[in-house]
Amino acid sequence: MKRVATADMTIIAQPKIWKGFKNWGIATLMGFAVASHLRAVAVLAVISLASFLPGLFQVPPVDRDEPRFAQATKQMIETGDYVDIRFQDETRYKKPVGIYWLQATAVEMAEAVGVPRAATNIGIYRIPSLIGAIGAVLVTYWAALAFVSRRAALMAGAMMATSILLGVEARLAKTDAMLLLTTTAALGAMARAYLIEQGDRATSLPPLVIAAIFWSAIAAGILIKGPMILMFAGFAAVALAVADRSARWLWRLKPAIGLPFALALVTPWVVAILLRSDGSFLTDALGQDMFAKVTGGQETHGMPPGSYFVVFWETFFPGAMLAGLAAPAVWRARTEPRCKLLLAWVVPSWIAFELVPTKLPHYVLPLYPALAILIAGVVDSHSLSRNRWLVRGTIWWFILMMVVALLLIALQIVVGQRLGLWTWPFAAAAVIFSLFAWLLYQVDGAEASLMRAVAASLMLSFAAYGATFPGLRGLFPSVGLANYMHSAGCADPVAVTAGFHEPSLVFLAGTNTNHGVGSSAADFLLGGPCRFAFVDSRQERAFVQRADAIGLRYTTGPRIEGFNINGGGAATIATYRSERGS
Repeated sequence: MKRVATADMTIIAQPKIWKGFKNWGIATLMGFAVASHLRAVAVLAVISLASFLPGLFQVPPVDRDEPRFAQATKQMIETGDYVDIRFQDETRYKKPVGIYWLQATAVEMAEAVGVPRAATNIGIYRIPSLIGAIGAVLVTYWAALAFVSRRAALMAGAMMATSILLGVEARLAKTDAMLLLTTTAALGAMARAYLIEQGDRATSLPPLVIAAIFWSAIAAGILIKGPMILMFAGFAAVALAVADRSARWLWRLKPAIGLPFALALVTPWVVAILLRSDGSFLTDALGQDMFAKVTGGQETHGMPPGSYFVVFWETFFPGAMLAGLAAPAVWRARTEPRCKLLLAWVVPSWIAFELVPTKLPHYVLPLYPALAILIAGVVDSHSLSRNRWLVRGTIWWFILMMVVALLLIALQIVVGQRLGLWTWPFAAAAVIFSLFAWLLYQVDGAEASLMRAVAASLMLSFAAYGATFPGLRGLFPSVGLANYMHSAGCADPVAVTAGFHEPSLVFLAGTNTNHGVGSSAADFLLGGPCRFAFVDSRQERAFVQRADAIGLRYTTGPRIEGFNINGGGAATIATYRSERGS
């Protein structure tokens, strides 16, 4: 038998004995996809689109971060000021300008081709995240080729394309999908420089191209989310330098040329925003945002160490179900250059995030490509553990999918007040695929089961984002409020909101939306026609009393019943419109 070199060890290749024809379709697809790089990229692009497109344009703005980003971009377009970052009159200096420029480009291109109301179409603002997510999947494939076979690289890309967390970030108009793309590109280039230094010809790319990819990714990552990309790359480099007692390989990244190049890309905007903000940009971005997260649980997101380990098993579905089975082989190969680099990519940053009090699931997303490559390499080498307790863990493919499917149906019934029959077939298909992924794991092998779980995740995407969330208008009260205002036939309507202050309402109703309390909302309506007041039920009494006191004439509109996602409770919002004689 032929001996085959793998990423983690040298093994005896096993003969391919198909037990029946249960996985003939999977084998055919994999054989087609790995016949060439072009085919592999095409298959991953199709999987990514199937995973990320459902609901991209249908799900309303999700409070609070997404509409804050989108509204700041909208104000850039309205004012023509592409340096300053503002949400209404407040500065937003927590993140750099990169994502706003990308979103503004998408919106302006949509307007140029005649897309109606592009400025308030949240799906258009999500296009950069979609591109970032698809790019991250393809760059994961490219990065994986430095470590594993084409087949394993395809599996790693498929795991990323169908991971629950990336599916969420691909549909949110914020920074994290793009940060994942830049980080994966930077670490993929770093990996090639390191492995070449170790005598492993992991790439045919010229050294200057590798360096250009690395430093371009670093500059783009800084413009997207500040110094976070430096942490990921820096921690990995330091870990390797400590393990090897040498950092000579870093010179292959040509820092003497690359660092000035990166600074040339980043510095112009940094200088412009520092001049515009009188230096407060650095105070807000580093002091009030980054350091606040390091020293305390910012915005009620404090969680104990170990939280990321717990949520990993849900957020990296379906790949996470094989992580425990792959761990023994990874541990045995920990001193080999390829495995060592992937562990350096993951372990230091993961520990740092576990120690930082402020925790959000997407913080560790840039570490998932390395985990996907590690798992895929072990699957491809047939080195997964056969420990019966670890093998039994594959049942979580089925359990988690069943739980999520039932939850989606419950949301349709409880929140949507309907059966939501379009959710049922996709949810059922997801459960069936995940059931067979578990049941046939020891019959057809890990690769076939993983691909069945990938199919389950795709069906879940259609069930959740395509069939369920777009119809749950009760989760998005701002949509009903804005629709009422814009349907009134006013040329230039303006609103005040009392007691309901979600950013999505500002994005949908307009930048000039005012914020107040019940009594001040009545005073606002007195100011003229085509004025609207959105008053939370807790502020209604004060509104009516003030309206009576000042003799306000107004028209009562529909009551919007919903659920405040961030407030955690039901929301009832009364709508009022000033009469023309007011």
